[in-house]
Amino acid sequence: MRSGDRKSLARAITIVENELEGASEILLSLETEHLPPVIGVTGPPGAGKSTLINELISHFTEAGERVAVVAVDPTSPFTLGSLLGDRLRMPDHFNNPLVFIRSLATRGALGGLSAKAVEVTDVIRNAGFDRVIIETVGVGQSEVEIAGLADITLLVLVPEAGDDIQALKSGVMEIADVFVVNKSDRPGADTFIRNIGGLLHGNVSHTVDREVIKTAAHNGEGIADVAAAIERYAQHGITPIRKAQLYAMKAWKIISQQRMHNVNREMLLKSIENELKSGKFQLYRFCSGYYQ
Repeated sequence: MRSGDRKSLARAITIVENELEGASEILLSLETEHLPPVIGVTGPPGAGKSTLINELISHFTEAGERVAVVAVDPTSPFTLGSLLGDRLRMPDHFNNPLVFIRSLATRGALGGLSAKAVEVTDVIRNAGFDRVIIETVGVGQSEVEIAGLADITLLVLVPEAGDDIQALKSGVMEIADVFVVNKSDRPGADTFIRNIGGLLHGNVSHTVDREVIKTAAHNGEGIADVAAAIERYAQHGITPIRKAQLYAMKAWKIISQQRMHNVNREMLLKSIENELKSGKFQLYRFCSGYYQ
């Protein structure tokens, strides 16, 4: 896997994602130093995240860099199925030898990420890539979970995304390191960009000034500016405090998963269906059996 073998990497991801035999050994053997930073791309549906990533991949690979993309697809809460069709939205790259694209299902996890996103991303970072990009589902307020995984978070917005105050209320504004106003050839883009800049002025929650980049990804406009902003943040924005915060959030997620390891969602559904038939179902009594 570390030598760049695609099949070995794909197999390692499958083992870790599905907690098959050998998963713990793979995770415990991972290196932690000199790894590429994780670039998280989030934003509302329709903002053009996949198009932006498509253009960023072109920019990086033209410079000879190896790029890995983790694309998270939503899982149906009813059928537990997922389309995993992100390769269809990146048609220029899925056969590129410099590009590796892996789709993950959320599997019921909230926050626009897969339950195994942390582990899978760390496996990929150990496979010799220069860039690792994660695209979230884009689900609204719970997108803030990307801040616990990505070293650099891009928030992709469009001019008609809503007024700036509403954007601030969503909570996502505070976790973004670089703002990308995509589809900026549409009316109102410059006003929207000024409004975002005004909201960021005087914010002391970040160690470096956050940038607002104007793009029209479908035309390739502004992509070099986004890549340059990513590079600047990677050089100056990932401080020791930021790194400790990232590790703390990742540790919390991993420990939480292990504590929930014996709780199976499908078994929960069957148990609840049986109790509903008996007419004796009471939510809190049912749940108390799992945490007592």
